[in-house]
Amino acid sequence: MKKFFSLLLTLAVLAISCFAVAEAPEGYPEVVEGIDFGGETIYIYDYWTANADRVADPTDEQQAQYDYRDWLEATYNCKIVQIQKGGWESNVQELTNFVTAPDGTLCLYILPVDFVGTPMANNLFADWAHNPYVDLTDEKWNSGVTEFMTKGDKVYGVFAGAAEPRQCLYFNKTILSHAGIEADEIYDLQAEGKWTWDAFEEMLKKIQEDVDNDGIVDVYGMTGNNSDFYVMSVFTNGGSFFAFNDAGELEVTVNSDAAMEALNWSKRIWATYGYAAPEGANWDYFIEAFRQGFQGFCAHQTYGGFNDNAEFSGTDFEWGCVAYPIGPRGDKYIHLASANITVVPAVYDEDTTAKLQFIYDMWSNATPGYDDEDAWIGNKYNYTDDRAVDETYAMLREGDHTMFNAALYLGSINDILGRPLLWNISWQEPAESIEAAMESWQALCDTFNGK
Repeated sequence: MKKFFSLLLTLAVLAISCFAVAEAPEGYPEVVEGIDFGGETIYIYDYWTANADRVADPTDEQQAQYDYRDWLEATYNCKIVQIQKGGWESNVQELTNFVTAPDGTLCLYILPVDFVGTPMANNLFADWAHNPYVDLTDEKWNSGVTEFMTKGDKVYGVFAGAAEPRQCLYFNKTILSHAGIEADEIYDLQAEGKWTWDAFEEMLKKIQEDVDNDGIVDVYGMTGNNSDFYVMSVFTNGGSFFAFNDAGELEVTVNSDAAMEALNWSKRIWATYGYAAPEGANWDYFIEAFRQGFQGFCAHQTYGGFNDNAEFSGTDFEWGCVAYPIGPRGDKYIHLASANITVVPAVYDEDTTAKLQFIYDMWSNATPGYDDEDAWIGNKYNYTDDRAVDETYAMLREGDHTMFNAALYLGSINDILGRPLLWNISWQEPAESIEAAMESWQALCDTFNGK
């Protein structure tokens, strides 16, 4: 039956090619007249697809995707190839080289968000906002990414689909139960919008314990990536490190009241309740520490627990997961996304640019007939309780809860925030670090703003 359906679709594709029938199979997007690439190959350059060949024995869903993309190519007279061009860090250099010396290839690039700042500042990306074929308000486009890639009235990159949640708080149900805290209590607070800094600290106080009264803490309130904890505290309190002002220029904002309050609060919380890295330990010491089961909470990212072979997928205890608590100046639960951004090199005329963006819009559609809105769940229920999946993970996927750290416009988080600020908090007051880094941060902003 699969082969028979494929044959029928092939005949339909040939009919469209030969007779220019502006009619799509049921469930397919409507054909847009006037777009013809003249048989050209369009490359979508990512940093992970080593082999663009199709699998020999596809599943029904894979075959349906192949059929849809065959129809797309025949309808708009092109060949589309998604293939690796460079590595995670080098793909942006490949784009820069292409913009510097374009060779006529029709292409788009998919870049890690970590590296879009410099080429964006140097106008190496084409604008998506004024395309007559693409509606960026459509729910398929991640609104958080669109906002992050907006400068003035232009949008320089897009991401199709919900962003993978990142920062979250895992909790050890055994440890919490011993302290008189049940998982549903935390989930209920989150659902009611009452999962706040104060509620979190009250639980940390109950959890932390010197079991044998020897003056040494045996059960800690929390562990985790303390840099993530400091950063997320700023954003959950309505603060930021950098942001655009009313004039559309990027400026330093980490010295705001909201950000300073968050940094001082998170410094105190970590110093009081955090299980810090033992001397000589690697940065990710907290993964094995949390697995050993003597901390209540762990500040980590969702890939640590919700995936096959993840760090917390085989613990001896049951764990749950909630968003970071909201600070007194904050208004919602968030995570800081780490998405792949699709851009068009700024080398084509307006019409060609618009049509390349259109064909990517069509290419990135869910496979017709398989656009299951719950497909993201996969086997996540195997690792944790239903509420962690249905409430925490599902909520954080939504665009309204997806944010980006504007420090990425200027470079990597480690370079821009780690060395000057985050890595110093344990021994230096945040205000002192910020004062010392302000001049260099302002210089980076001036460069990004074209001054």
